[in-house]
Amino acid sequence: MNWRIAATALLAALTCPLAAEEEESLTVVSWGGSYGRAVEAAMLDPFTKETGIKVDVDVFNGGLAEVRGQVETGNVQWDIVDLETKDMAMGCDEGLFELVDPADLPAAADGTLGADDYHAGDVTDCGATMIYQSWIVAYNAATFEGAKPPTRIEDFFDLANFPGRRATRRVAQGNLEFALLADGVPPAEVYAVLGTPAGMDRALRKFDAIKKHTVWWEAGSQALQMLADQEVAMTAAFNGRIFHETLMEDQPFVIVWDGQVLSRGGLVIVEGAPNAAAARRLVDYVARPEVQARLTRYISYSPTRRSAWPLVTTHLETGVDMAPHMPTAPENMARALRTDWQWWADHGDYANERLSAWLAR
Repeated sequence: MNWRIAATALLAALTCPLAAEEEESLTVVSWGGSYGRAVEAAMLDPFTKETGIKVDVDVFNGGLAEVRGQVETGNVQWDIVDLETKDMAMGCDEGLFELVDPADLPAAADGTLGADDYHAGDVTDCGATMIYQSWIVAYNAATFEGAKPPTRIEDFFDLANFPGRRATRRVAQGNLEFALLADGVPPAEVYAVLGTPAGMDRALRKFDAIKKHTVWWEAGSQALQMLADQEVAMTAAFNGRIFHETLMEDQPFVIVWDGQVLSRGGLVIVEGAPNAAAARRLVDYVARPEVQARLTRYISYSPTRRSAWPLVTTHLETGVDMAPHMPTAPENMARALRTDWQWWADHGDYANERLSAWLAR
């Protein structure tokens, strides 16, 4: 063989390793903010390091509209979407997501089958959940300096004893539950009451007392800024955002755990995903107990797998013990309400229509 030809071939091999192969990648759509950064650091970046699969991340504000449009037109751009359980279930029923066999979920270290390692309702036909997050009330300690601070969900609706503006997200979910809990409905009965016309009226009537004093926000950053500037006395928010601002931004925010509305979320694979095989590998990866526990080193959202809870340790940057800041910590669960995602899948559109009509009055 001519030595010049051999040298040329060797040089080509060295400059294009194995390389003629295109880098494997997938697109994940998730929430932004402190949660999005935590997911990337705890889950997506380590997944890429382990598998070599590049993960591109897009940010959205939830819901199914964009996914539905992609699937219906056959122009699917996203591989995986990070959703609340209600939307996981609704999209699954519509055929927007790939079905996932619970038997394929990775087992726990002690051999417990994956599907048996979750609490009831934490596994849907299109995937398992990976976090518990809570819709809570929070306040700025400086606002209540020298005065009695709020301690119960009832205080959010009590302007006489806790004056000042309120803020909450412009959606029905979470707010209607708050209203009924504050109106004396036991957590176990909230959805039965809310499922009746009288119960829906009762929830909205509870908000009548603070309607003129409430800011209805759409981006979570608005709530944090208003709370920091003391433009509102209290806001409803997700607990992870409040925790991040308290720990990392030194904000004097305090969470009222009483009446927390516990929700869940997870990853689903879009039907017709262009990189479906890589997407399945990522879904399996985030279902590992140790990976779910790793997320808690960045943000205070609880893992949904039972075997992941003993693995919860400290915040990576500050060394703070994370267990007391988790929604599912026993001391935070005294009057917690677990979101009934099937109720919201069945009645969510009607509930949001009722809220919109009430806001327009």
